[in-house]
Amino acid sequence: MNSSLKLIASFQYASEAQIVKARLEAEDIQVVINNEHTINTDPLISNAIGGVQLMVFEEDEAQAKKILESISKYSLDDEGEAIHCPNCNSSKIEYYTSITDFKSFIYFFVGFLFAVLPMYTKYSYRCENCKHKFNLK
Repeated sequence: MNSSLKLIASFQYASEAQIVKARLEAEDIQVVINNEHTINTDPLISNAIGGVQLMVFEEDEAQAKKILESISKYSLDDEGEAIHCPNCNSSKIEYYTSITDFKSFIYFFVGFLFAVLPMYTKYSYRCENCKHKFNLK
């Protein structure tokens, strides 16, 4: 093989790169991961060295980028369908944790102070367009 490797994505953590690598390999695309062991050893240098780099051969670059675009980075429901904002109907919904009430703050503080797990946190969805916060229930 006389083709060069092309960078198609970079990730902060190796686990994210491994998931995408598995998806690309399922489509018979050979994948090379750079900096994986370095960042697993010291995650704080991820941004300094360009993250965990996902590379494919030049002839597979277009197909790999198409597959990457098909992977949704936003939240999906149990059936795999995009969740829509009840306010603006956008499908750019992120799942996040928040500390909004006194009970969750106390659990977070005690957990942080004594390094006790698990910490109590609430999870909600937030629309990236209108910033509306909501739950599915």
